[in-house]
Amino acid sequence: MDVSYMPVIAGITIHQDDQGRFNLNALHHASGAIDSKKPSEWLRSKQVQELVDELSGNSHLGCAPVNSVKGGVTPGTFAHELLAISYAGWISPSFQLQVNQTFIDYRKGKLKPVPAEPENDSDFLAKAVLVAQKQLDSKNRQIEQQQHQIEQDRPKVEFHDSVTASDQEVSVQEAAKLLGTGSQRLFHFLREYGYLMMGSKQPSDRNLPYQRYIDQGFFTVRLKSFNHPDEGRTEYRKTMVTGKGLVRLGQHLREIEIRQQLELKQERSQAETRRWV
Repeated sequence: MDVSYMPVIAGITIHQDDQGRFNLNALHHASGAIDSKKPSEWLRSKQVQELVDELSGNSHLGCAPVNSVKGGVTPGTFAHELLAISYAGWISPSFQLQVNQTFIDYRKGKLKPVPAEPENDSDFLAKAVLVAQKQLDSKNRQIEQQQHQIEQDRPKVEFHDSVTASDQEVSVQEAAKLLGTGSQRLFHFLREYGYLMMGSKQPSDRNLPYQRYIDQGFFTVRLKSFNHPDEGRTEYRKTMVTGKGLVRLGQHLREIEIRQQLELKQERSQAETRRWV
């Protein structure tokens, strides 16, 4: 490999190592993304690790799909081309398309690579300004998104404040309506995530909250009664959700929804990567 010529994106040279892996840190700089989009953050994802393991099992690969280099002329995290494109998609769909097309053109010789010559001070400064401007633009977009999210969440914040301050409690069925879900789905969620007991050892304990969540103020248990046609007046225990519990459950359900959306987005991104390669 002629290491004196490398593909360039947004004025940033994307170095390759002797195995043809691409420098993810260089891609991060070229994207102008914020620190939360660094390669180290991306590699923490379980799905990314599964993708790395899948590539590692490819006997035709001939080398590790990811390699970190500390020190030297070009330090950083170097990754197989497919991983590099997937990383670009994690930063943004538009950046993924740009990186993928650049790699295709470079591989086919359609792209005139820029020689990796030593830069003079003015060139280095110009590139530094370009990268800084990209990062500033990215942060400004993030601030705008946060402000937009604040406006969207304002009713939710008001709901949080009013409900948390309330002494009222509701049944799980009523809580499901307030949270915008079905009662059976909410009961299943509460058992699955360990809020309520399964009742496997003591059937009468089924759907009763664990003591720690009662102590935290999420639930209460009320003694109720009804007229049984054969047994007469019969008492039973009923789980009630407090205002604090409503807020906690709403947050937990929202976290799960966001995680599912991110996983779906990642799957679509990977599918798009396979389609373009």
